[in-house]
Amino acid sequence: MKHVFILGSRGYHEKYGGWETFVTNLVDNYNDSNTLFYISKITDKDEDIITVNDNIKVIPIRIKNTGSFNMFLYSVKSIDAVIKYIKENNIESSYVYILGLKALNYLSLKRKKLKKIGCTMIVNPDGLEFKRSKWGKIAKMFFLLSERFMLKSSDIIVCDSLGIKDYVDEKYPKLSNRTTYIAYGSNTFDFKSITESDILKEYDLKRDNYCLMVGRCVPENNYELVIKEFMKSNIKKDLVIISNLNSGNYYNELVNKTNCNSDSRIRFINGVYDQNKLAVIRKNAYLYIHGHSVGGTNPSLIEALSLTDLNILYDVNFNRYAGGNSCLYFKDDNSLTELLNNKKLIDSVRKEKGKLAKDIVKNNFTWDIIVDKYKEIFK
Repeated sequence: MKHVFILGSRGYHEKYGGWETFVTNLVDNYNDSNTLFYISKITDKDEDIITVNDNIKVIPIRIKNTGSFNMFLYSVKSIDAVIKYIKENNIESSYVYILGLKALNYLSLKRKKLKKIGCTMIVNPDGLEFKRSKWGKIAKMFFLLSERFMLKSSDIIVCDSLGIKDYVDEKYPKLSNRTTYIAYGSNTFDFKSITESDILKEYDLKRDNYCLMVGRCVPENNYELVIKEFMKSNIKKDLVIISNLNSGNYYNELVNKTNCNSDSRIRFINGVYDQNKLAVIRKNAYLYIHGHSVGGTNPSLIEALSLTDLNILYDVNFNRYAGGNSCLYFKDDNSLTELLNNKKLIDSVRKEKGKLAKDIVKNNFTWDIIVDKYKEIFK
């Protein structure tokens, strides 16, 4: 039996963000009865280890709340919990896969102990965390230091974007032999079993009558830029933004900064976590706008490429590596407004770009492809 410990997400089938989506889809699509996954879960109460099935266990880690500092504690306590579990269960060989860069130097401090009990350490740095605008100077310094400590302490570095791999290889050339690129996968949906009209009616949507954004409500996803550019445009479509509106104060700040309540085309929907419903909303959108500017290959982008006819992406290398020539791109220079105003261009390229995007997903981002790459690591 192969033992794989995945640390850093908020859990299995948890409704939050990219890590949770990734973990759930990876283990659910990992069709190997000889691999046992252990997934850490953040919780505010004492819980026993949960056996989901013969191939998945959930290890609860008690943390009082999910503030920034406590996510560091979550990483630390997760590593300690893995060491304890391996020792108590006499596991001779295992993989410890840490998502994100929140453990600072703790992995370095525990490296010898982990190696002694037969662990292979794998780190996924995600995006460029130190560039996220939500962090202050001290937090950004924390992530820069954590990046250095954790990457140097790892045996394998999994980059979910070629842009991240380029960054790591250039900044840490001595670690380039440890880096590998594995993106996220895209789900498949049986739309014959879904009544699309009912779902669209539930959210008061009509096919091809809205532009769509999906992602966490944070500044680096460029909601402010997109909303302002959209409001300047003359496009006769709605802008539907699906996000976690109750998480933090940024949503209220965004509304105040943009005065978007004055534009009846701007609509917010608070978190759609039913994947079938979200797929229908993506599939029926006139176009998808992806504003993410920091990070690797984002799951919401891969899903959009697989479902939406036209995708307009913020122009950074992470997004270009994923979308290639199947997408249109915008920057901070009124280019999005100009694109939205150019109905003739949009209508002329939608179907062609949509086919290219679906081919890109089929050839690069299916879960079968992603799982096979992870099986090469978890040998």
